[in-house]
Amino acid sequence: MARGPDNTPRRALLVVLAAVGTAMTAATNPGAVARISQKGLDYVCQQGMAVLQKELERIKIPDYAGKFQIKHLGKGHYNFYSMDIRGFQLPSSQIRLVPRVGLKLSISNSSVRMSGKWKARKSIVKTSGNFDLNIDGISISADLKLGSDPVLGKPTITCSGCNNTIDSVKVHISGSKLGWLIQLFHKRIESSIRDIINNEICKVVTNSVSSMLQPYFQKLPVKSKIDAVAGIDFRLVEPPIITTEYLDVQMKGEFFRISDPIPPPYAPPAMEFPADHNRMVYLGISEYFFNTAGLVYQEAGVLKLILTDKMIPEESRFRLTTKFFGTLLPQVAKMFPNMNMNLALSVSSPPHVSMQPSGLVLTPVLDIEAFAVLPNASLASLFLLSMSTNASLEISAKYNRLIGKLKLDRLLLELRHSNIDPFPVELLQAIMDYVMPTLVLPKVNKRLQKGFPLPMPDQVRLYNLMFQSHQNFLLFGADVRHD
Repeated sequence: MARGPDNTPRRALLVVLAAVGTAMTAATNPGAVARISQKGLDYVCQQGMAVLQKELERIKIPDYAGKFQIKHLGKGHYNFYSMDIRGFQLPSSQIRLVPRVGLKLSISNSSVRMSGKWKARKSIVKTSGNFDLNIDGISISADLKLGSDPVLGKPTITCSGCNNTIDSVKVHISGSKLGWLIQLFHKRIESSIRDIINNEICKVVTNSVSSMLQPYFQKLPVKSKIDAVAGIDFRLVEPPIITTEYLDVQMKGEFFRISDPIPPPYAPPAMEFPADHNRMVYLGISEYFFNTAGLVYQEAGVLKLILTDKMIPEESRFRLTTKFFGTLLPQVAKMFPNMNMNLALSVSSPPHVSMQPSGLVLTPVLDIEAFAVLPNASLASLFLLSMSTNASLEISAKYNRLIGKLKLDRLLLELRHSNIDPFPVELLQAIMDYVMPTLVLPKVNKRLQKGFPLPMPDQVRLYNLMFQSHQNFLLFGADVRHD
């Protein structure tokens, strides 16, 4: 809640972790669910108190003046001024979950140390000095209500209630032999400062929520552009749900096509988290998330790759030439002698990811069309293959991005069309077994290693990661720290 660039990471962490809990009751299932446990809230509290302490230390105490009248001495005036807070200690604090409501912030055994100057005047007699003031036994309680903006899909937070109490206020006068005059009115002075501090504490808490946390919530990105084709929609789909053990936030968790954002023709499956709260945060990513990615890129027509002979290592015996293919298919070399070839790979249908407790399975189906490159640079189609395989997909996280690595099982080939003599497709098995892991898979994995952004601010880092595959979704848990 502090101002200035030095406190931005702490503020970001407080905001995101405090809001990373928002709803599991929608009729429509989310594509991604984030959860924060009580362990995560404890860390939020730890970081938030450092920020709140700085804000409370900025409380301005106005000058205080009064009159006194003492028997036999008559009337006089006194002033307390230049009052500064030297320290506002918050040793004991807690953020608790309040089911169906939000969060409750509780701070106890806090104290304030102040110092300032005083002066008194009785007729022509003037005296002055310094004073120290200790305020002990401060308790603060604030209710934070979490919600969501139904239009923007962003989280909201408001301070719906705040109260505080003070056990004791003690002032110590020094600097003059006549300081005993002021001591006569210490109760009045202590009472006045008690009222000031009482009024200001909840103002600071409430203003920090409305002027810092809520605006930051509104700046949180709910859509992330991945490239020229696709983006990810992380808008909230429901307002918060809070239980006694965790907060959940439901997000759309789907890819969309930037030029033509049409909703997918299918809905996300349900996700059931295991009862594990040992990590600060958890993120469940539905297979729906990955399948909308495949749908978007396939419909955009970008899941294509052209292989040429120049892409093959010079030392390789395999060449993309009619001469090399002619050793297996003599008709190729006979019809198109001494020509280069191209292999055009494309995805014939959106890749489908299936998530099960045993792991993640991808079942891509590729069209592979072979062309001879004619002397005038035009292409002559030779044959069209259909290739299917069962692939395993390993998912991990790096620098707050979701990354992957694809591994292929045995390739299954089918000849769909041939412009040369018909041939047994098994003749090309060895070639495809070389092309896919050597030329195609590295390019796919290079893109997967770039990853996709997770709904976390840049200042927050994940560690102690845990990954689990469940029915219909992938779950990973992590502890967090801010940079």
